[in-house]
Amino acid sequence: MKHIIAIVTAVALLATAATTQTKKENTMSPLYNFTMKTIDGRDKSLADYKGKVVMIVNVASFCGYTPQYKDLEAIYKQYKDKGFVILGFPANNFGKQEPGSDKDIAEFCERNYGVTFDIFSKISVKGEDIHPLYKYLTTETDFKEQIAWNFTKFLADKNGTVVAKYTTRVKPTAQEVIAKIDELTAQR
Repeated sequence: MKHIIAIVTAVALLATAATTQTKKENTMSPLYNFTMKTIDGRDKSLADYKGKVVMIVNVASFCGYTPQYKDLEAIYKQYKDKGFVILGFPANNFGKQEPGSDKDIAEFCERNYGVTFDIFSKISVKGEDIHPLYKYLTTETDFKEQIAWNFTKFLADKNGTVVAKYTTRVKPTAQEVIAKIDELTAQR
């Protein structure tokens, strides 16, 4: 009888462990639930970036901070082989500094900064027409505040958890940003 109880207990423990593991595997960051339009009009699931360190940045072509494209491209090239990606989201929310079409924006980024990181279709990052991605970033992460200006940067770890936010004035190549990218790309 003791032998049967031990077997039943072992089977129950194994079943619980398997269920717990399945729940862990099925738990996905809300970040990965978004599908966005690329600058050339294709649908792109953010789940495609699972397992990568992701920087999300709202960009604009005619802003005093537009030269940050150069720094963004530099860190992208430096870290892309370590599992780092940048997702640029053009937005015309601040001083109408991104008035162009997606085609205009793509040409501007390539011609002026040689951008090779992923750029998406223009969206709104604040206000009544805020895109759901930015609503999530500004209301459901630890960084619950409205975007104040262009080139605000969010960093998400390899599991899609947003772990840092940097204001416009913090350059992508600032020591604090580089240190965080180093830390996150080194994690397994």
